[in-house]
Amino acid sequence: MLSPSAKCLLVIPAFNERRSIGDVVDRIRASGLDLDVLVVNDGSRDDTAAIVRAHGAVVVSHPFNLGYGAALQTGYKYALQNGYDLVVQMDADGQHDPAYVPELLAPVRAGEADVVIGSRFVEASGYEMGGARTAGRVFFQRMLVWCGGPHIADPTSGLQALSRPVFRFCCSDFYPFDFPDIDVLLLLHQQGFRIREVPVKMAPSPPMRKPMHSGLRAVYYPYKMLLSTFRAWLTPRVHLQPE
Repeated sequence: MLSPSAKCLLVIPAFNERRSIGDVVDRIRASGLDLDVLVVNDGSRDDTAAIVRAHGAVVVSHPFNLGYGAALQTGYKYALQNGYDLVVQMDADGQHDPAYVPELLAPVRAGEADVVIGSRFVEASGYEMGGARTAGRVFFQRMLVWCGGPHIADPTSGLQALSRPVFRFCCSDFYPFDFPDIDVLLLLHQQGFRIREVPVKMAPSPPMRKPMHSGLRAVYYPYKMLLSTFRAWLTPRVHLQPE
């Protein structure tokens, strides 16, 4: 169990998010949450970084676009180097409601879980997902179980809370630079980390936002995830050195 004074960092990866990032930061600050906010500007070509600073959050910028996973890992390394005990991660597009952050953190603070996923599907939430995306989610959900992992209703949710041992582990070289999904969940499970889901409601993706897995990525993503998950399945347990 963590002490009430445990330090928490909220990490937001952002790439060309000028339309939404200011509002996202304002909603977090207005929520009264006792945490620090870090936006990882992943080589945006717009003024995302300037907007973040103007709204009072810390920003770390990549010199060019490295990928969603790389941005998350930058946040984990920042948290590790600056003595944080907990990390919450959320997306920059406004889909995630900061009101759910305490519910994500509660099982980690109580020592009951190491990873808590904000799930749209563990209970009915009214969230609608297209047919192709639903089929992909169900396929990878079952693949995770086939490989010996846990049953996760929403394996692609970007709203998560992590304990320090988990984000320390995710600072390792194995962590994918692009799409950390079921492959990472499988590795975390194999390491003995306890994964839990809590029900949340999310707003639909903004209509002007380009989907993460659109175009050629719609072909690359399942191919990459199959290979990466198979590799994770064969990876022996890693013994971390004490801090």
